Amino acid sequence: MSSRRTLRLICGLAGGSAALVFAAAAAADSRGCFGEPSGRWSRFTVLQAAQPAWSPGSHTPAPTGHSWDFNWDKRDPSALTNGKKKDNAAEDPSSEQDNGKPKATRNILLIRHSQYNLSGSNDKERILTPLGREQAELTGQRLAALGLKYDVLVHSSMARATETANIISKHLTGPGVELLRCDLLREGAPIEPVPPVTHWKPDAVYHEDGARIEAAFRRYIHRADPKQKEDSYEIIVCHANVIRYFVCRALQFPPEGWLRMGLNNGSITWLTIRPSGRVALRTLGDSGFMPPDKLTRT
Repeated sequence: MSSRRTLRLICGLAGGSAALVFAAAAAADSRGCFGEPSGRWSRFTVLQAAQPAWSPGSHTPAPTGHSWDFNWDKRDPSALTNGKKKDNAAEDPSSEQDNGKPKATRNILLIRHSQYNLSGSNDKERILTPLGREQAELTGQRLAALGLKYDVLVHSSMARATETANIISKHLTGPGVELLRCDLLREGAPIEPVPPVTHWKPDAVYHEDGARIEAAFRRYIHRADPKQKEDSYEIIVCHANVIRYFVCRALQFPPEGWLRMGLNNGSITWLTIRPSGRVALRTLGDSGFMPPDKLTRT
């Protein structure tokens, strides 16, 4: 095989390492190595020189942070029974623990409110824009199209979230979908973000909003009650900061990273909480059901 054909072959195999191959091949060719397989350089040697050094140890990321806390919601049955004194010595503690184990999965669909009037001087004036109402209709249609049996629709008491929830509820035709409002779900600044931002300074103090939003997390984000027999699908209509904080807390990510995520208006974020305490994020800010010209993030 000619040195030119060999060089083309090696370059094709090495991909982005063409410059390195050319230099090695040129040096080898000047020594007559392509024509002398028994020499100090060989075709295989040149090919090896073109490959990056690799070993499993150098490319395996090391685990960081803490291990998963299965009692993150303080509802792990084994933790609840530890240390309890039994009145009946013959009582089987494992049987009691099994009876107290959750058996159903909770699916929590977090909806960000639709676009609203940013120029409003107070909450009552910050109602949905015409586009915002259209976005809420699209979100309601999407939730209905999923064909799920929704158990409850909880919404923030702020005007934009309330209006979004009312529009969505018209599309949920299943029986027993209760509509509830909650002040804990109001927008706020959950915790000082890292990295810090200078262009945005919340009106409320972080520790005031943070305590309320954390209380909302503890109320709504947890594994199912042991009495719950079937999987549930619950809708919560609230705000971007609240949803982002919920996601970080539920996945046991650093909560101060909440501002690193962005959510479109009317988007759907889906958390699944298993009886074991495992949590999965099925979707984050899904808005693919909306036409591109309807997408906003205000």
